[in-house]
Amino acid sequence: MTSLAMPGSTAAPKSSKAPGRVIPGFGISLGFTLFYLALIVLIPLSAVFLNTFSMTWAEFWATVTSERVMASYRLSFGASLIAAALNVVFGGIVAWVLVRYKFPGKRFIDALVDLPFALPTAVAGITLTALYAQNGWIGQYLAAWGIKVAFTPLGVVVALTFIGLPFVVRTVQPVLEEAERELEEAAASLGAPPLQTFTRVVLPTITPALLTGFALAFARATGEYGSVIFIAGNLPMVSEITPLLIISKLEQYDYAGATAIAVVMLVFSFILLLTINLLQAWTRKRAGKS
Repeated sequence: MTSLAMPGSTAAPKSSKAPGRVIPGFGISLGFTLFYLALIVLIPLSAVFLNTFSMTWAEFWATVTSERVMASYRLSFGASLIAAALNVVFGGIVAWVLVRYKFPGKRFIDALVDLPFALPTAVAGITLTALYAQNGWIGQYLAAWGIKVAFTPLGVVVALTFIGLPFVVRTVQPVLEEAERELEEAAASLGAPPLQTFTRVVLPTITPALLTGFALAFARATGEYGSVIFIAGNLPMVSEITPLLIISKLEQYDYAGATAIAVVMLVFSFILLLTINLLQAWTRKRAGKS
């Protein structure tokens, strides 16, 4: 028997309770996040700082500012900055070509970009050394021009550029795919030359992605070890990177000295990455207001 609603009566309101979430509530999720970050990140980093407390300030300063260590800082951070800057330029071009053009073998080239991710770093170092040695496929032609790559600081830059390229390409590529082509067409229809269209329309859109790719490539390069030690030559004061010094001190059971150098690299890298992130946030805020 069907019940009829009395005149003037209103239907019962539907429940406004939100549907259950797939992931547990905020408290549980936040607690798990903090626990996981502490276990994986904060505790190991804290151990690095705690090991340095076994040294006096004078010992710490003497360790991290010795002539050999300072030379390794200049090489590691300088080569990482140069490699990351090169990847911003050429990685941005690669991303542009992969997004904006169709050509035979595009999928193959797109897959090659991820090769440094999958290739073991030691294999990459041996391969680059074989290519750029004075008797290598590429090195023999460069040697004819008086350019020596393998076993020099230039070889370090080449190795760090190789391992950092995917970070820039994979960061910029999705931004270019989602960019509005209508803005470029409107700029062209108003008579803007291609260079002006790129600098005024395209570049502001991809600048945050470029900065992110730069930060990721730089962070990856500063800690790189396997692909560098083969092509660098590891000559003290010339082509010796900081991670190699850390490994050398660990092999000598000088744990305090190794962690002291690691702390300097960690602090410097964190300051640089924080600066880049702040610059990236400022760029996005400025783009949102325009």
